[in-house]
Order: sequence, then structure tokens, then C-alpha cells
Amino acid sequence: MRPFLSHPFDDDKLKEECGIFGVIGVADAANFVALGLHALQHRGQEAGGIVSYDPVEGFNNAKRFGYVRDNFTKADVMATLPGSLAIGHVRYSTAGTKGATAIRDVQPFFGEFAIGGCAIAHNGNLTNAAQLRKELIGRGAIFQSSSDSECIIHLMARSMQKTLSERIKDALRAVEGAFSVVAMTRTKLIGVRDPLGVRPLVLGKIGDGYALSSETCALDIIGAEFVREIAPGEMVVIENGTVTSSHPFAPAKGRFCIFEHVYFSRPDSILGGRSVYETRRQIGVELAREAPVEADLVCPVPDSGTPAAIGFAAESGIPFGMGIIRNQYMGRTFIEPTEQIRNMGVRLKLNVNRALIKGKRVILVDDSVVRGTTSRKIKDMILDAGAAEVHFRIASPPTAWPCFYGVDTPERAKLLAATMSEEEMRDWIGVDSLKFVSLDGLYRAVGEAQGRDPKAPQYCDACFSGQYPVAPSDQIAQGFEMKAAE
Repeated sequence: MRPFLSHPFDDDKLKEECGIFGVIGVADAANFVALGLHALQHRGQEAGGIVSYDPVEGFNNAKRFGYVRDNFTKADVMATLPGSLAIGHVRYSTAGTKGATAIRDVQPFFGEFAIGGCAIAHNGNLTNAAQLRKELIGRGAIFQSSSDSECIIHLMARSMQKTLSERIKDALRAVEGAFSVVAMTRTKLIGVRDPLGVRPLVLGKIGDGYALSSETCALDIIGAEFVREIAPGEMVVIENGTVTSSHPFAPAKGRFCIFEHVYFSRPDSILGGRSVYETRRQIGVELAREAPVEADLVCPVPDSGTPAAIGFAAESGIPFGMGIIRNQYMGRTFIEPTEQIRNMGVRLKLNVNRALIKGKRVILVDDSVVRGTTSRKIKDMILDAGAAEVHFRIASPPTAWPCFYGVDTPERAKLLAATMSEEEMRDWIGVDSLKFVSLDGLYRAVGEAQGRDPKAPQYCDACFSGQYPVAPSDQIAQGFEMKAAE
């Protein structure tokens, strides 16, 4: 059984994909990986795993459900992971079995090949995994998990290349979609990004060793110096203190996930040389310029709406206030969610600061609207507290299309923006006004002064635009209809 039960507040948010981390060239590398994974916990809270290598004891692994802090801080667990080389993964399932994860689905995955062992951790989603899986099973492969990432191990097994690094290249040339990969052999730490660089991966230096991470915030926690981002389509191999770079894929224009800037990444991380916090604050500035409204108070929906609300307040001149307080100690629901508990909805996690709200015209700033159910509940809480008016300002464009690149998005019919206009959403949520930042405004906030280039978009924004940089072949085979060309 899973140790945590989802809470209604979580069900109306896009789920962070996964987090990956690896270290080479430091004593007790697994301890550093555990710290790194703790910093990446926001990217996946379902389960975690670490694989380490020691020349005497060989490869060892530990996989656990739940939070890093509850598993990989225990001395008896960490003692089973010796060595100066280790990789790890925190998971939220975006492919495979959702809601009933088996321990065999937890990464990193390990394979023992004729030329040695290799462990691999993957952030992203393979859009042709179903077809690959069918072909591999037809050729005799025996899958142990429901994860799309296991395809990579089987493709490596079928490669005729003489080194594991080259086999990884072979395998990744056969997959489609989004992948940032951290892998390890007995002597090497390997990092790879897909040709479009949809998911993040960064390189850090710690002492005489190196680290690979989904985000820079995890380098900070272990005291590593940020070196650079791994480029789209780049593969780095780290061995004996030397970093070797190659580009095994056909050149392509990068299309980094713009939602990493909006929501997924921690605000203290750096993406593309830009502070995530500053980008989110700037989104609020753009919102205030695009959708001004007379009001008395700007309030964030914590925590992800806070930087945008700060920017909105600064640009509009309307006072900023913490009108909603988050219970920081709640985590997931700690009791069985009976009907009575479900009816409490977001109140278990969020509470209104009544003294601040009463009688005020309130602007609520949130990062996104997915199903809209949480927005309705928060609006009700604000009105119950005596607010005179409620205006929603959303720090992303309407989310009208599902993501197939490593984010758990509802099917399109369940996305509010896929079935309603902005005015219809405003009426359904029941607020005085509802406005989203424009796609051009979002692009300006991430540093593209001229906005979005419609002929060659600078980012992957498929969840907003419906323009998928990699055709989701498995989904199309199942009947998914792509947006018609404009």
C-alpha cells in the first residue's frame, strides 16, 4: 500500500515530473545523492531510489515509497549504499501505473550486461514507449516494471556497441519524447538531454568530484559549484575527474519546457541563466500591465503564486498581503479521507486570514488553472471571510492541452480551458473577473523581449498552444487528435 493519500488540493495541480541526481568522486556518494534528492522532493513525492557502486561490494540499491527524509536519512539504509559513485531518482508517476505504484516501478533501473552493470534514472516521458515496448516484447524482452523508462535498459541490451556509453547513445537514438537521463557504470557518471532539451539537467563541481542534477537548488544543498547546464542533445561522461562531451543526436533547436519557469522548478533555482523567482515575479508584472483591476489587496495562492503576486503588487501599486495562510506541516492527508474530510477540501491546507480580507476587494494570484475545482473552493473561502470582491489573475496562459513529455496532466476533456472560454471559466468559478497572462506576456517574462515567435517557438508550450514539438505517436495511435495547423 502507498504510505500517503492524495489530498483534494493536490488533485487540481499539474504534478511535477521527476527529479534526478548523481555524484562521482566523493566519499559516501549516496549521502550526497540523498541530500540532492531531498532538495528535488518537489518534483516527485511518491517514491525514491538510490544506486551506488563500490569496487569491493559492487552495485547496491535501495528503493522506498514516500519522502526522502523518511527513508534516506536512516544510517542502516545508507550503510547499504557504499562507494564514491551514486545516482538517485524521486518519482511522481507520469507513465506506467498511476496511484498504485509497485516497488519495481521505482527508479533508478539497473541492468547487468555482458560488458558490465549500468543504472539509469530518467526524467521525462517517452512518447513512443508503447510501440517500443510491444516491439521489444515481441523480440523476447521481459519487462519487470510498467515504466516507460525501462525501455532504455532493454534497448541497451540489444545494442552491439562495445561500451555502455555507446549503448546508451544507441538506446536514446531510438526513443522519442523528452528525456533527461543520469546513468552510471562502474567508473562513469553519465548525463544526457534529449535533442530539444525539454527537461532540465545541470552540471556541478564538488571538491575533486562532479554532480549532475535536475536543478541548481540541489547543487546548493551539497555545497557544489554550478558549472553549466547540459546542452540540448548533449551527452557528458565523467570519469577520473574528467568531463567529456559529445552530441550524439541530429542538431535541433532547443524547446525547453516553459512550465518549468511557471511552476515546476523551485524559485531558488536558475534556469537558462535566469532566476526562477525573478521570472515568476516578472510574470506578475506582465499580468498587472495586461489585466489591471481596481482592488484593495493582492494575495497569492501559496506557495507557487507568491512571486507573481509580489510582481503584480509592485507594478500595480496595490498593497501585497498574505490573505491565505498555508499549513506548512500538512504534507499529504494523514488520515483516511472520509466524505467529511473530503468536504473540508482545501481547508486542511489553506486558511484565510480573515482580519486582512474582510471588506476588501481582493486580487488572488495563482500559477495555473487546471480543473478549476480548487479555484472555486478558494473563492468560496475568501467570500466566506467577508471579501467584497474576488478577482483571479493567473500566472500562466490557459492550460488547454495535455502534456506528453513528463507531466501528469488530465485528459483534455477534464481541462477547464479546453471546454470553456475565459468568460465561461470566470462564471463557472464564480469570481468578479478572471484573467490569464498572455502567451506573449509569459515569453516576455522569461526574457524574450519580442514575445513568442509563432513560426519557431523558443520554448515547449504545448500545454498552452497545442503545438507539440514531438508528435506523441503513442497517443495519436490511441485516437488523440492534434490541433489543426493554423
